[in-house]
Amino acid sequence: MSRALITGAGGQVGRALQATAPGGWSVVPCTPGELDVTCPDAVANTFRREGPDVVIHAAAYTAVDDAEREPERAERVNARGAALVAQAAQRVGARVICLSTDYVFDGARGSPYLPADPPNPLNVYGRTKFDGERAVERATAGSATIVRTAWVYSSAGRNFVLTMLRLMRERESIGVVCDQIGTPTWARSVARALWAVADRPELRGVLHWTDAGVASWYDFAVAVQEEALALGMLDRAVPVRPLRTAEYPGRARRPPYSVLDASFARTALELGAAHWRVNLRAMLRELAHA
Repeated sequence: MSRALITGAGGQVGRALQATAPGGWSVVPCTPGELDVTCPDAVANTFRREGPDVVIHAAAYTAVDDAEREPERAERVNARGAALVAQAAQRVGARVICLSTDYVFDGARGSPYLPADPPNPLNVYGRTKFDGERAVERATAGSATIVRTAWVYSSAGRNFVLTMLRLMRERESIGVVCDQIGTPTWARSVARALWAVADRPELRGVLHWTDAGVASWYDFAVAVQEEALALGMLDRAVPVRPLRTAEYPGRARRPPYSVLDASFARTALELGAAHWRVNLRAMLRELAHA
């Protein structure tokens, strides 16, 4: 039986990885409370003790706006933490699979990004994640697999879907940005792809994985309300107003178009990708019956 150590096991993707672990894999889940990826001794000691065959590095600082106020903390977790994990994995002979983000791109081109396209992050979060990618590549001499994904949500944790459901219950109307385009992706879909990568040690370098289709945050919010109403999770509809980014400024600049081209990964992993709305419906059903 192969052994997979998961960093960030308490996060959305970390939880989904545990819930979807295939037969033939034993899982060592490490939450931030159990493993501080910024502490060299903790990382080295944990890896020596557990002896994983594969490390799925899902730990990250993901608060995009907060990272602008805490760039050093974001750098410690996303870049230095990734380097420490990759270095420790090398010492115990474990393969590294590192989760990254669409926010490594600036979104200026207006067409889906291929894995080989040059990153140009607009914000601290994207920059530190790209720094982490490069640190992993250096530490593993290119033997790692980096999987970029986008707009992740699940039935637990902090994410756009759960925030929208709360606001739709609390407010008479909501405004949502309509000029940022990406692909909503269920954490369970990401986990399924990561396990498929774990089963294919020949896959190296950068892969992209998201659900199928594209949407603006406004489209996503409208779909959340429609699906939740159909499932009886909301007792009324509220107006959802489209806003331009300039009307809803955040601390961090965000790419206007960060759709990832995942066609190579879908072929290489032999995985079909459901449309994001199909997976949104499945997640909301899971949440409704929880």
